[in-house]
Amino acid sequence: MSDDKSQVKIKFFTKEEDESLQVSDTPLFVPISLKRYGLSEIVNHLLGKNGESDEAKPIPFDFLIDGVLLRTSIDDYLIKNGLSSEAFLNLEYTRAVLPPSFLASFNNDDWISSISSINPYSAAVTTSNMSITSPKILSGSYDGIVRTYNMSGNVERQFVGHSGSIRAVDWVSPTRVVSAGNDRQVRLWKTPNDDNITGEDNESDSEDEDEPKEGRTLAILEGHKAPVVSLAVNQATRRILSAGYDNCVGVWSTTYKDMTPIEPFQYDSNVISSSSKKRRKMAVKDSSIRRRSPLAILEGHSQPVEQAIFDIRDDSVGYSVSQDHTIKTWDLVTSRCVDTRTTGYSLLCVLQLPQVNLLASGSSARHINLHDPRIEAGKTEQTSSKLVGHTNFVVGLSACPDNHNMFASASHDGTVKVWDIRAENSLYTITRENATKGQDKVFDVEWDAKIGIISGGQDKKIQINKGTDIAK
Repeated sequence: MSDDKSQVKIKFFTKEEDESLQVSDTPLFVPISLKRYGLSEIVNHLLGKNGESDEAKPIPFDFLIDGVLLRTSIDDYLIKNGLSSEAFLNLEYTRAVLPPSFLASFNNDDWISSISSINPYSAAVTTSNMSITSPKILSGSYDGIVRTYNMSGNVERQFVGHSGSIRAVDWVSPTRVVSAGNDRQVRLWKTPNDDNITGEDNESDSEDEDEPKEGRTLAILEGHKAPVVSLAVNQATRRILSAGYDNCVGVWSTTYKDMTPIEPFQYDSNVISSSSKKRRKMAVKDSSIRRRSPLAILEGHSQPVEQAIFDIRDDSVGYSVSQDHTIKTWDLVTSRCVDTRTTGYSLLCVLQLPQVNLLASGSSARHINLHDPRIEAGKTEQTSSKLVGHTNFVVGLSACPDNHNMFASASHDGTVKVWDIRAENSLYTITRENATKGQDKVFDVEWDAKIGIISGGQDKKIQINKGTDIAK
């Protein structure tokens, strides 16, 4: 170890746009024993933020060297990188990420498999001719019911019609949602306008006049031959991607008029299994509901597809991950697979981080894989990296709405972790509040700009942790 009194020459700089956070670029000598807290004290001293008033209140900072977050002392960094105290370091400082404290928990009747949120600035609102005055949470449950919650934890709407567990939900607009589940169906639903929604839903519908108070099915989208476990909605193209355990990705329209009508599936009257009877009963109940076929079925995976998403910057491109260990890139215009990356483990979820040109994928090997889809597979020795920290399957990913380097992950280990791709380890770990041991698997996470970090799982609760103003 180096002498504790040793010093190293550094220069502070920041990419923060706020001019009040700029310090002089004059080099300084600081003790190599300093960690984040000590370095933050120095920057606050240089900024004159050592008082108790709001203007002079100290600001917690994080520090980066060559784009990597400093999580040790300067001394440990020097040793790890084979540098002496004579080195000259450029330290970038940025506002620190604060712990995502617990805010609220909403009860549900069964396990929560999927979560989607909407707020006045969500794409589902800004691309429609409607607006909402407060955020809402959409949940899918293993009891086969889709629910919407307000911020008081009250269920505002229930959507009943699936004959199996719900596995995926998403918002299409403030008055339309889509769900999918173990019954192999994708369902488009409509919920009546309420006091929280203003504007008109211009899509004409002759059956809208005497609309019931509860949500109702607009169309049943049929084409998958196994459970449907993931949905992604693109409001600009009015398209939906679905991931199925039949090894396929479905492409659908959110406007049922754009799809080909199909006849309801006819069940064999000689089949007497209880599950078949239940499906047949539901089919009779739904006999008057529009049924539509997919615009396309994307085939190429050899095992169940766990998730499919649209490219955020190019809605003619999609990505899918599968238990067959691959992540595929699809041309949605020609319905062709244009790239395949193979890993050594089942992939269970995928997230695009467009500003840093990365795709993150959660795996059965308990880690998160990061790779740049622009780099052709096999062209370089190192096309991907791993984030390690979970102790069970990583099944859900959601991007931070105000920091393009950060995202949250949900795992069967009972935690949600907050990550920064510039750090080797997770920044924070969120555990379940009052969960019974062995009943704490987390199945999904959503990071909403207004609500916070929302997660749901085996404890039958929607949990909200602070997610706003922690990562700016």
